[in-house]
Amino acid sequence: MKIVIASDKFKGTLTGAEVAAALHTGLSRVIDPLESVTVPVADGGEGTVDAALAAGFTERRARVTGPTGQRLEASYALHEGTAVIEMAAASGLDRLPGGTRQPLTATSYGTGELISDALAAGATRIVLGVGGSATTDAGAGMLQALGASLRDAQGRELPGGGAALAQLATADLTGLDERLRHTTVVLAADVENPLTGANGAAAVFGPQKGASAEQVAELDAALTHFADLLEAELGTAYRQQPGAGAAGGMGYAAIALLGAERRRGIDVVLELTGLDQALAGADAVITGEGSLDSQSLEGKTPIGVAQAAAAHRIPVYAVCGRTTLDPEQLANAGIRHTVALVDLVKDPGEAMTRSAELVTEAGTRLAKTIAQEHAASTTAGRR
Repeated sequence: MKIVIASDKFKGTLTGAEVAAALHTGLSRVIDPLESVTVPVADGGEGTVDAALAAGFTERRARVTGPTGQRLEASYALHEGTAVIEMAAASGLDRLPGGTRQPLTATSYGTGELISDALAAGATRIVLGVGGSATTDAGAGMLQALGASLRDAQGRELPGGGAALAQLATADLTGLDERLRHTTVVLAADVENPLTGANGAAAVFGPQKGASAEQVAELDAALTHFADLLEAELGTAYRQQPGAGAAGGMGYAAIALLGAERRRGIDVVLELTGLDQALAGADAVITGEGSLDSQSLEGKTPIGVAQAAAAHRIPVYAVCGRTTLDPEQLANAGIRHTVALVDLVKDPGEAMTRSAELVTEAGTRLAKTIAQEHAASTTAGRR
C-alpha cells in the first residue's frame, strides 16, 4: 500500500520530517508491505524554506540586517533559479533581540538584502513567504536595501521602521536593482487585508507586533502618507489590493514595485515540493499540523493537502496535537478521520513532551482505519 505523508510541523515539538518519520513507524506496524512517501510541506510562512530544502533545494546563508538593525545570519533555499525566502528569517518576530517588540522602528531591510543575495546567486524567480514578520513599514526597508532612496524634506535617508514614513518627502526608485526587471516574484500570502484603514496592516496586525492603539494610528497615518506619495509617482493605486497589508505592508511593496503575484502559500509550497507527482498511485494521504482549528480552514497546510488529494480522489487522514473542529467540519474539508494527540493521553501536557511517541501511536491507529477502509472499498469495487 502506498501512503503519502504530507504534514506540516507541530510547532514547538516536531518538524514536519520528524512527524513523517514517527508516522511511518506507526503505519509499518500494521501495513505490510508499506510504501510511504514523504512530501515536505508548509503554508508559506515559517517552515517554507525547510520544506524547500527537504525537497532538494540548496541552503544559502547571508549576513543581513535584523529588524532592529543588528547583524544576523539568515538562510534561504535556492534551486535552478528559484529562491525561496522567508521574511521571518531576516525580519521576523523571532529575530528581535530579547523578543522585545519595536512596532514603530522595526525594518524589513534584511529581507531586501536576502533578495539581493539571491539575485547575485542567479535567482530569476523569488518566492517570498511573509509570515511572522516584526515590521509595519510597508516593505520600505526592503526597497531601500534593493536600491530605492527614501528621503525626508532635508534630503536625509529615512531611518528604518514604519513611523519614519510620515517624514517621507521624496522617493527615488530609479536605483532599484536592475535584475528585478528580469525576475518573477511570487508573494506567498494568505491574508487579503489592504495596506491602510480599519482592516489594514497597522490596525489588524500592529497589536500583534507590540503596537498600542496610539501607535496603530501613527503607523496607519504613516503608511497612508507613504502610499499617497508613491502612488502619485506610479500613477496607480495599490493600497487596497488584496494582500497589500500582508506582513506589515510588505505585500504592498512587493505588488506595487516588484510586480509580485500573490498566491496562497500552501499552493506555492505544494508546487515547489511536488505533491501532485507524489500522489500518483497513492492509496491514502496523511496530513497534519499542531493545531487543526478554524484558522486551518482558511488555507493552512492540511486543507491545501486535502484539496490536492481530492483532485486525485485519494482519501485523506490527519494527525494533530489538538483539534477544535467537529467531524462535519473535518469531513467538509475533505478529511475522513483525525487522531489528536491530546485524545491519547490523560494529561494534555504529555502531547508536547511525548509528541514523537504519540504521533507513532496515532500512525498505528490511522493505519488500522486506512487498512479497513481500503479493504472495504476494494471489495465494493469488485461487486
